[in-house]
This record gives sequence, structure tokens and C-alpha cells, in this order.
Amino acid sequence: MIKVGITHGDINGIGYEVLIKTLLDSRIYSICTPIIYGSPKVAAYHRKALDIDNFNLSSIKTPEEANPKRASIINCVDDDVRVELGKSTSIAGEASRQALMRAVSDLKNNKIQALVTCPINKHNILSEDFNYTGHTEFLKDYFGAEEVLMLMAGDLMKVGVISTHIPLARVSEILTKEAILSKIKILDDALTKDFGIRKPRIAVLGLNPHAGEEGMLGSEENDVIKPAIDKAREDRHTVFGPFPSDGFFGSGDFARFDGILAMYHDQGLIPFKTLIPDEGVNYTAGLPIIRTSPAHGTAFEIAGSNRARHGSFRKALYMACDIYRNRTQYEEITSNPLPERDITDIDR
Repeated sequence: MIKVGITHGDINGIGYEVLIKTLLDSRIYSICTPIIYGSPKVAAYHRKALDIDNFNLSSIKTPEEANPKRASIINCVDDDVRVELGKSTSIAGEASRQALMRAVSDLKNNKIQALVTCPINKHNILSEDFNYTGHTEFLKDYFGAEEVLMLMAGDLMKVGVISTHIPLARVSEILTKEAILSKIKILDDALTKDFGIRKPRIAVLGLNPHAGEEGMLGSEENDVIKPAIDKAREDRHTVFGPFPSDGFFGSGDFARFDGILAMYHDQGLIPFKTLIPDEGVNYTAGLPIIRTSPAHGTAFEIAGSNRARHGSFRKALYMACDIYRNRTQYEEITSNPLPERDITDIDR
């Protein structure tokens, strides 16, 4: 049974609400053993605020103690932690960091097989011990990945972004042929190994309006993006583009591709969240480990009101399990290929 670690994220947001609502469904326990890295005290506070009586957590100290037929929780924070629903506080930021650090340590030591992260607040988690703009950047460094790709994944589409949490004014600075080619390779690899898609078709978007209009509206397409696509094709990746992003999504062309590569954060995430509002997943491709997250934030404005929809978190949990199984199957197939047979040996 796959052990999936779940970090509680910002304790003043909707993390506990979406995870509790998800784990109320007993079917979860037939596919994985969920282990929350958080606080029994904070979990009880949220359960009471949500008026949920029929949910219990088993307190454990290590993943080895987890009962496969119920949800468990490992205490990662001080018992004097204070919940202030809807507020960004330094206490909440530190609680987010402590849970995350404990979980990634267990993940690195193979005590759990996958990680699902509840949303953090990117401001209050910042400290001398955590100087990152989000989970993606932290996990890249922690697990020593050369490069990663933030991939928004759903049944309707899978969209990766070249640049993540940087100002829009800096996007063109980091767009190089090498950077784009690297992201294409990560996306192709993830679609093949993690999502089980054979020879995936990848669409690459342009940066400028109308994909530059042959240089009239910008030079990045001709100077950088097209050369990267040409090199990717030489490397036997099935890549197309660059496409104007408005027409690409507006016409429904996205449905013809297994993966999409956008140039910057909002170019990819706005259409993704518009078309997949409730069940999108944020997946970090390129890591040696598996990490998924719901495709939404802390939602302070509705914390504790019992209005948070948990479809995205539920999908993130299921996807983590699916990716683990797909990777395992891929490794088995590639490490034990079918032996070649001499056709003269086949009985006629």
C-alpha cells in the first residue's frame, strides 16, 4: 500500500478543510495510506469549526506506525500553536515550514512514497531557514534536481510553464533556447513515465501577441522559441508551435495535444483554471520524487466557513498514487524488456 504524506500547509487557510473532506471517503484507503504532517490540535480545531463529528485521526510518531485502513497524523509543531482563521501570521508560516521539512525528510528516506502539499502562504513562510517563493523552488533544491517544471494537470489538459514565480517584466530575460528545450524534455519525460502516454504530442505557445506575427510584434518566437522547437524535433520529441495562446485555447486546439508548454505563469494558468476550475492539480515534474498539490491557494477569505470545495485536493491525492504506479510500471518494463526473438523460431 502506497504511503502518501500530506503537509497541512497554512493552518489559517482551507488546507485542513479540503483534506478532511477528502479523507472522509473510505474508498481512499483502498488505494493508499494517508499520513498527515501537521498538528492533532490544529486538526481538531478545524474539525470543530466545520462541525464534522465522524472523522478521527490516529496520532503516530513515524510512518511505520500508520494503520493502512485509516488516516494518521504526525505532530510537527508545538502544542501552543495558535490558529487564527483567515489571517496570515508568522506562527502559521512556521507551522507550514515545520510540517514540510519533516515530510520531505521522510520522503527522502523512503518512509513515504509520495507527497501532497496543502497550500502555503508564500509571504509568511519566508524566513532565514526558508528563502523560497514556493514549494516548486524549494523541492528543486532539496532533492538536487537540475531543473523542474511546474505542470498543471487535469483530464482536459496538462500545461507546463517555463517561468513560474517571477515578475512578468523578467520573463523575456530568462527565455533562452536552452531553457525552453530543457522544459520540453522534462514535459515529454513526465508525460511518458508519469502519465503513461506513449509518444506524447506537445504544443509550445508563443510569448507575444499572435506569436510575434513573423517578427512584427516581437522577436522571441523567431530568435528563441522556434530554434528550440527545431532542436527538440531533432531529438525525436513530437513538438509543434509556437502557437498564439489566445487562438490556441479559444479554438479548442489544446484538445489535440497531450501537453502544452506556456512561456509564463499566467499564460498557462489562466486558461487552465478557467477550463478546469475544481479538479486541477499542480504537479512538480522533473523531481526524483512525487509531489502534487491542489491548484488553489490558502483561500483565507473562506477559511472555516465550510465552503471550500475539495475536488482539487482529492484529485491531487489520486494523481500522486497513479503517478507512483505509472513510474513503477515504466521502470519494470524498461528494466526487463521483452527478449528479441528470431522469427525462424516461430511455429508455422
